[in-house]
Amino acid sequence: MGADFDRDSIARAYDRWAPFYDLVFGQVFARGRDAAITAAERIGGRILEVGVGTGISLPGYARTNRITGIDISESMLRKAQQRLHELKLDNVEALSVMDATRLAFSDAFFDVVVAQYVITAVPDPEGTLDEFARVVRPGGEIVLVNHLGAESGPRLIFEAAFAPVARRLGWRPEFRFGRLSDWAARHGGVRLVERRPMPPLGHCSLIRFERLSH
Repeated sequence: MGADFDRDSIARAYDRWAPFYDLVFGQVFARGRDAAITAAERIGGRILEVGVGTGISLPGYARTNRITGIDISESMLRKAQQRLHELKLDNVEALSVMDATRLAFSDAFFDVVVAQYVITAVPDPEGTLDEFARVVRPGGEIVLVNHLGAESGPRLIFEAAFAPVARRLGWRPEFRFGRLSDWAARHGGVRLVERRPMPPLGHCSLIRFERLSH
C-alpha cells in the first residue's frame, strides 16, 4: 500500500477538508446519504456510522434509532459535535475518533453498520470490512455507499486520468466491485443483499450485505 493511504495522511487530508466539506460535497452526495439512511432504517435500532465526518447524515435518522458515529479526523468530528448540539440530536449516543480497522466495540454490538464514501479511502478495505462484519449482529446489515471503479468504457479512461487527483482526495478510483464480492466470498459470514447505482451519473453504488447467523 502506498504512503498516500496510511492512516495519518488520510486523517490530515480530511482535517483539511473539514471547514468546507459540506459546501463542496453536501449536495453532490445527498441522494447517496438518503439512500443509506433509508436502507439502515429498514432494520433500525443501534446504528454505527463509520466515517461520520461533519455529521451531515445525523439529522436524517429517525430519533427512534441510537446512533454512534466514528471518524479518523478530529476536525471533522468537531463539526459533527457542533451539529449535534445545535440540532439537539439526543439519539446520537457517541461521536469518537477511531480507526475503522480497529473498532473498539464488542462482537455483534450493532444492528447496522453504515459507511458512506469510506471503504475506498482506508488503508485496508478488506480488514475494515471484517471489522464491520464482526460488530454487526446476525441478521443485521452492512450498508455501503461508495464510488466503484468502471470495468470498461469511457468512464474507465476518465478514472485512470483522474487517479492522481483522486488519490490526493483520499479515493481509489480503480476500486471495483469485485473486491467487495471477493471479500464476501472469503469471509463466508455475509451475503450480498443489494447493489444498485446511485447519482451522480451512477458513479457511486449502494451495497448491502447481511450478516449471516453461522
